[in-house]
Amino acid sequence: MFLNKIRVFLLISIIANFFITSENLKAKELKIISGIAKVIDGDTIQIHKKKIRLFGIDAPEKNQKCQKIWLTIALFSFNKDYSCGEISTNKLKKKINNQFMICKWKNKDKYKRLIAECFKDKTNINAWMVRYGYAVAYRKYSKKYLAQEDMAKKDRLGLWSGTFEMPWDFRKKN
Repeated sequence: MFLNKIRVFLLISIIANFFITSENLKAKELKIISGIAKVIDGDTIQIHKKKIRLFGIDAPEKNQKCQKIWLTIALFSFNKDYSCGEISTNKLKKKINNQFMICKWKNKDKYKRLIAECFKDKTNINAWMVRYGYAVAYRKYSKKYLAQEDMAKKDRLGLWSGTFEMPWDFRKKN
């Protein structure tokens, strides 16, 4: 009798563990969405009416201004403001707008956007945006694109050609 109770308990434990494990695996599975992409801003696109936030990157807000050197005379440099948020959005549009994309996602954010890595052909668009300085690595959520950010800084590309406020700091203030 006692051995039967142990066997029943073990059987229930094994079955319960199987279901818990399979649910955890399902939660970690990458899901795919593909189709013609429309750019919303420098880190958000839309495919089939689903908004997709590009994983691990943060682009300047559409109304965000940055500064870059406009004129240098001898030892003096003069800066000018420019619309870095609009430039970020426009560069992403030029790269992918109205073209076929494949996005791999596994989570949604608080706005119900899919959080994804997106590819145009074999190009990882998330990495491309950071590599050319149109977005920064969003270290709060991932360190995946730090190497691309370091290269953009070293080459003084995009945002790194001047001065700017990190997008997350800009959002807090505005």
